[in-house]
Amino acid sequence: MKIITANLNGIRSATRKGFWEWFAAQDADILCLQELKAHIHQLPPESLLKDYHRHYHFAQKPGYSGVALYSRKQPDTVHVGLGSIDPATDWSRFDAEGRFVMTDFGTLSVISAYFPSGSGTPERQAGKMVFLEQFLPLITRLKDQGRELIICGDINIAHRNIDLKNWRGNRKNSGFLPEERAWFDQCLNAGFVDLFRQLYPEREQYSWWSNRGQARANNVGWRIDYHLCTQKTAATACEVSVFTDAWFSDHAPVTANFNDLST
Repeated sequence: MKIITANLNGIRSATRKGFWEWFAAQDADILCLQELKAHIHQLPPESLLKDYHRHYHFAQKPGYSGVALYSRKQPDTVHVGLGSIDPATDWSRFDAEGRFVMTDFGTLSVISAYFPSGSGTPERQAGKMVFLEQFLPLITRLKDQGRELIICGDINIAHRNIDLKNWRGNRKNSGFLPEERAWFDQCLNAGFVDLFRQLYPEREQYSWWSNRGQARANNVGWRIDYHLCTQKTAATACEVSVFTDAWFSDHAPVTANFNDLST
């Protein structure tokens, strides 16, 4: 099975840059998208793939956030919004921003998620930490209930020094704060696996580059786009690759291939 995750930074912009032509050649089973920045009536015709089942979580605010999940096989169940699977927790502020779609295929659940960014203001960072503190118990509970999980998306955290170029200068910046990295440690300790880092422990590879300066040209980037998996599912992974031969966004698509795993 092949699963691609990509933050498009605008589905209409990425379409103009050739994303769907590239995707047509990938033969992927599942596609997880983040930052659609569009509502249903604004989706480009190229994105309405007839061979895939499509599920969206749009933000209430125009031109903001939004996620999608495309699958060749029809899911058994689709959950749009975190509140749909965790009504006991107040997810309203995040569900209004369009950040979560989960599809169930038997005991396997695939998630397209767009974690909040804490950049800009202390209030945004505080909101990000609330999201993290609520999200880990949710996915841990799903795992403990016997679900195999593949969480795909822009997590907006670089976990280790190797995951961003200028780590020394970013230790006080959102995305590499000690408390965010500690949350990632907790996630791994709870039984989840960073698929790329499991396969390539020492490989320097980034998935996002700032539009400022010459970050992309100089490969001054961050790895913040992930496949996070439960351990049994992670053991079936054989490859994770980051596509940088063409640019559809400030993020690069990340593809994971699994053996002995199907939907």
